[in-house]
Amino acid sequence: MSNWSKQDRFRALLSGERADRPIVSGWRHFIDKEQTAEDLAATTISFTKQYDWDWVKINPRATYLAEAWGNQYDFTDYQTVFPRQKTTVIPAADNLWDLEVKKATETATFQEHLEAVKQIRLGLPNTPLIQTVFSPLTVLLFIVGRSAYVTKTVFGIEQPVTLESLFKEHRAAAHHALHVISLTLADYVKELQHAGSDGLFYAVTGTAHPGLFDEAMFDELSRPYDSIVLEAASYGKNILHTCGAYSQPEKFNDYRIDGISWDTVAEGNPGLGANLKATKVGGVDHGLFAVNDIAQIRQQAKDALTLMKDQPFILAPNCAIPLNVTDEALVQFKNIVLE
Repeated sequence: MSNWSKQDRFRALLSGERADRPIVSGWRHFIDKEQTAEDLAATTISFTKQYDWDWVKINPRATYLAEAWGNQYDFTDYQTVFPRQKTTVIPAADNLWDLEVKKATETATFQEHLEAVKQIRLGLPNTPLIQTVFSPLTVLLFIVGRSAYVTKTVFGIEQPVTLESLFKEHRAAAHHALHVISLTLADYVKELQHAGSDGLFYAVTGTAHPGLFDEAMFDELSRPYDSIVLEAASYGKNILHTCGAYSQPEKFNDYRIDGISWDTVAEGNPGLGANLKATKVGGVDHGLFAVNDIAQIRQQAKDALTLMKDQPFILAPNCAIPLNVTDEALVQFKNIVLE
């Protein structure tokens, strides 16, 4: 019987080392159980224990960071995992100057999620936990009511501020806002350590897609502010997620991260053979869980484990598991690493 603990495996693999066996996890939203710390914690603990995941990506509601500056959402009306946005504190680009740095311990949404992490840690004392934190650029887009994905729109905001107005006509104000958000997130990230988080699942969402920001604009608007947040998280193991098609995981080879997650089957993306420096996380098309294609889930998982057998690797879905996933699909997925 192995003497390796869940923490041992998690830390070794994200340090670029091998472990006694591969590890696996999955994550999804529970949109009726994400509005309070108690509900989020109880659901996360139950979900983790039910499938005995090797580690946990805490999956808070998608809007939680944008709420810190006053955005309001209707949690009785969802479009997929996004509640309808009712208001934005940035109705026009001029308002970017109004954003101010927040203290995590004095801001309701941060307090709520710090409490959730504390409760999850108490319920899962030996399981690695990483909290989901969006990049400052992603948070800013959410605040103004713009999608952080090239093909999607924010539910509830019909005429958001244009990207040209935000980042060209009001470029200095945009940098002010991004700096404010990054300092706020850095403070929150430091508090997460005290709450019991072992690091971050750091999501740049779809902002790396060249149809949203070209390379120069991404380098200007994301990289410096990502560095501020990731520096604050240097106490833990951090997995970066770059979402959707054309997500350019190789763009992040110089980031201070330990793992890299991306959609290995989406258009314009490399597969697991990509030349990446961080430990690869993923390998299975998350869309397969929506159609309960267990045969393909098992095949992709086995293929990924075979391809990566001589490298540190973490098996996972390529993105969040769809809401209509079945218990059978998750059981079969989890058991692959034990066969």
